[in-house]
Amino acid sequence: MGARKHRMAEKIKEAKKTLYVAKLNNNPTSPRKTRYTADLIRGVDVEKALAILKFSHREAAPKLHKLLRSAISNWQNKNEGLRMEDAGLFVKEIFVDGGAQLKRLRTAPQGRGYRIRKRSNHVTLTLGARVALAKAEEPIVDENGEVKEKPVAAKKPVTTKKPAVARKPVVTKAKPMTTKRPVAAKKPAARTTRSNKAS
Repeated sequence: MGARKHRMAEKIKEAKKTLYVAKLNNNPTSPRKTRYTADLIRGVDVEKALAILKFSHREAAPKLHKLLRSAISNWQNKNEGLRMEDAGLFVKEIFVDGGAQLKRLRTAPQGRGYRIRKRSNHVTLTLGARVALAKAEEPIVDENGEVKEKPVAAKKPVTTKKPAVARKPVVTKAKPMTTKRPVAAKKPAARTTRSNKAS
């Protein structure tokens, strides 16, 4: 039993080495409002996502911008010596969960009170790399202190393709031809004035 748990823990630890996550907890905005901004950057390249968040007028944009920069920093810490541009980083996953609610009371007519829910949310952002880069290994030094080989970081293409979306054929219904008759112009009615009525 102990050996199986240990193997599973080692497997999870290895998987986390290639996972680049940043979390924002207890963000004092309603989850729905934050999801609108999160939907803008899901599946988008990192440079483009930073630009979208920088120029967005939504309230959650600056916080998500900071969160994305934190995720990029996490990637750089795990991949020292590699360039972010070569990896082709993109926002692999971003989701917004509801957090704690502060319940407050607003006075209402006839002695009643209306409930105010001050919502908060938790945002989790995961980065993915379109191109897997092999880390540059330490140079091999012989007994005399000379470097034998100098390994270079090699690019390995990853087969992470977006799933093809089947498009439905557009069917347009033909509208029935209707012939409208021209409407005859109405003649203005003769105005009756007091002088006409008297005569």
